[in-house]
Amino acid sequence: MKTTAHTLLLAAALLATTAAQAQVTVKDAWVRATVPQQKGTGAFMQLSAAKDSKLVAVSSPVTPVAEVHEMSVQDNVMKMRQVQAVELPAGKTVELKPGGYHVMLMDLKQPMKAGDTVPLTLVFEGKDGQRETVEVKAPVRALNATAAPATHGGHGGHGKH
Repeated sequence: MKTTAHTLLLAAALLATTAAQAQVTVKDAWVRATVPQQKGTGAFMQLSAAKDSKLVAVSSPVTPVAEVHEMSVQDNVMKMRQVQAVELPAGKTVELKPGGYHVMLMDLKQPMKAGDTVPLTLVFEGKDGQRETVEVKAPVRALNATAAPATHGGHGGHGKH
């Protein structure tokens, strides 16, 4: 019994240490709903880091392909491209939103319906190379849940880029 109590204390101490080192907070995560046959959609959220770090990877059981993308307008043409990381300056909130940085969920296994919840695993890396994983449960919102730019036009309908 003494060994079990010691193991539990050690486990509790490790959890407390891990929680104390958590450097990134995720707020207001959500995923845009899809229409039938739509194979991709976006996930959006606000990220805040205690220390300079960056979002380097994302995954979800709803899709085999999850990437961080940036949307921009160049010469009146909307462009979307995958980025290797999104920088998170210490103490500043970085918003992943329609029309900017966002998570692209492609090759969806099933439609995303308003009211569903999508599990996301986000991987952050600090300047020291240490990685932190944050699990998020993002609610699915209706297609018109946010005021996206008019030229955004159903961004979730994009296939592979």
